[in-house]
Amino acid sequence: MTGTETPVSATPVYASAEFPPPVSGRIKLTNRILVRISGPGTDTFLQGQLSQNLDDVKAGSSPRAAAATPKGRAYCLTRLVRDGDDILMDLPSELAEAVMAQLRKYMMLFRGTSMTVQAEGQIIGLLGTEAAKNLAGDDLNSLASPGDSLALGTGFLIRTENTAEGLARFELWQTKAQDLKLESIPEKTIADWQASEIAAGVPMLTTATSESYVPQMLNWQHLGGVHFKKGCYTGQEVIARMHFLGQLKKSLFRFRVAQSKSTPAPGTSIMAGERSVGEIVNAVGFDNHSCELLAVVRHDAAAGKLTIDGTPGSVLEPQPLPYRVTEREDNAPDDAPKDT
Repeated sequence: MTGTETPVSATPVYASAEFPPPVSGRIKLTNRILVRISGPGTDTFLQGQLSQNLDDVKAGSSPRAAAATPKGRAYCLTRLVRDGDDILMDLPSELAEAVMAQLRKYMMLFRGTSMTVQAEGQIIGLLGTEAAKNLAGDDLNSLASPGDSLALGTGFLIRTENTAEGLARFELWQTKAQDLKLESIPEKTIADWQASEIAAGVPMLTTATSESYVPQMLNWQHLGGVHFKKGCYTGQEVIARMHFLGQLKKSLFRFRVAQSKSTPAPGTSIMAGERSVGEIVNAVGFDNHSCELLAVVRHDAAAGKLTIDGTPGSVLEPQPLPYRVTEREDNAPDDAPKDT
């Protein structure tokens, strides 16, 4: 995309998020769906398509994963939950049909293996610990780290990343919608959840950004979504080479705009003067007319003055992430092979 193009996106526009962000709340995430993969070839099929090691998807552990093209470009960012012999995945509603069509090209090789949308399922985002405590009781103590999960009668309660400001967050995956009796927990909007995702440095792909980035450009490895020591999978050669050779030149940053007349669309260019140095991945507007965003930006430009394409007065203010991005901070991968 050039600096003069205006992106066209089918991404839904939601109401503004609250500012300051709520510290307690429940949100029905109608912008995401649950998909079930089942049958004798489930693990083998997914092992060959996803960046996660399926051996690590087990009771109590529900890690993230990515699916990529042969060129290593991510078209799917997901989480994996073990449900008996089956695997549950979450997908953005706007990409679900395309992602499932791509995966089914490979699934045809595994007789008896199926992938179906859980039409009665839902995902509920939980801000703060109050709702999670109501659901899990003392077992909530077992959810200490992102990706820790707990099987409940209503589904699976998953600890996800705190925001950079320290707000605890959880997701409840229900294969069938049930009354949770959480009336005491204030109901918030998808925009509020999206704001918490941005504050936690968790990206979501859209039609405008699918197949645009290698997973590391989206900090997916720092969210536990890339297993660099597993066997081959589609796109693995490109993903591994970028990691082990230290070739990552751009990655995901969080920014704030103090005053914004509108919320920029995914795919909008980030400008350093007249030069495009990155693109917006996700953005959310607040009811005080500020906005926050996640953007993939070149490391050699990130410290300079950056603006949003088409709005030169929208200066980006860097914001913290809750994790370190070692490739840009240390200029070296975490576990590169040592010379012998």
